[in-house]
Amino acid sequence: MENRERKIMVAVDESEESMYALSWSISNLISDTNNNSKLVLLYVKPPSAVYSLDSAGYIFSSETVDALERFSTQLAKSVMKRAEAICRNFDATNINIEKVVGTGEAKSVICNAAKKLGVDTLVMGSHGYGFIKRTLLGSVSDYCAKNAKCPVVIVKQP
Repeated sequence: MENRERKIMVAVDESEESMYALSWSISNLISDTNNNSKLVLLYVKPPSAVYSLDSAGYIFSSETVDALERFSTQLAKSVMKRAEAICRNFDATNINIEKVVGTGEAKSVICNAAKKLGVDTLVMGSHGYGFIKRTLLGSVSDYCAKNAKCPVVIVKQP
């Protein structure tokens, strides 16, 4: 059997649920004996506000757009640092980590990245919203479970 690299992608964001899913992935999907695993950390930034209009119909000033972009970039860096800290806590030197930051609608970016990167498994946390909230807000994990071209593991925090 071919000993090719196994790619496991974990979608991370600011939530405790996504960080728990990352911890679960390292504990359960990446073994100490398998040196052929790559952990792909994916963070999705919301779409840029460059073309957004405020409630009065005015385009945001360039200073406002720049400030929003700086905040979004800092948030992405912060989430990735937090995810890297979780990986270090497992003291797993065999984990090959790739960090990817996408921009756009989370559900589409996650599914497209999983396909483009050829991941073997996509892991996501679940916020545990009830039926009403999930119906109103939509569920990124539900969408990915139905549309991703690879197996999807949705991890619920106990």
